[in-house]
Order: sequence, then structure tokens, then C-alpha cells
Amino acid sequence: MGFVFGVGWTPCIGPALAAILTLSAAQGGGSPLRGAFLAAAYALGLGVPFLVTGLLLSRLGRPLAFFRRNARAVQIAGGAMLSLVGLAMVTGLWRSFVLLLRPAITGFAPPI
Repeated sequence: MGFVFGVGWTPCIGPALAAILTLSAAQGGGSPLRGAFLAAAYALGLGVPFLVTGLLLSRLGRPLAFFRRNARAVQIAGGAMLSLVGLAMVTGLWRSFVLLLRPAITGFAPPI
């Protein structure tokens, strides 16, 4: 099960980890300390939600029961959203959507 989970997450984790390593090795502002801090923040952000979920599993019974009861509807809704995003990417609508959002994120700089 762990192997399958790891294979499924590799496409998501790889680019984020590569960005962290690139930022830490950058010519202008890169340093080993920055890389260590970014990697630690990344590891915490990845691991803490799983730890919290494990610790609060007994209290999450009601919300999890909702997803168990409605698993088919959740899967259909997720598949429909994924299909809509894919269709938007193929038709070019996704690019238009991102261009609409661009003014909101112009001037963003990583805080670290």
C-alpha cells in the first residue's frame, strides 16, 4: 500500500521538492540554511496533516461517515471537476482563467 501511495504522490512531490532545492541553491539568495529551513517547512507541511488526522481519527467519525455514505457522489463530483479542468486546458479556457488571476498575484515574492 505504501508503494502505491508513493508512486501516486511522486508527480506531486517531485516538482515542489525540486523548487525548494533550486531556491536553496540559487546564485543570488541561496544558502544551506535557507535550503534546510525550506525543506523543514515542506516536511512539516506534508507530515503534520497526517499526524493530526491520525490523532483525531476518533473525533472525525462523523465527517468520515459522510464521505463513506456518499463515496459514489464524491467520486463522480471529483471526476467531473477533473474532466472540466482537463477540457478547459485543451480548449485554452484555463489559460484565460489564469490570465484573469494574474493581476491578483503580480508582485508576489517568496517570503523566505
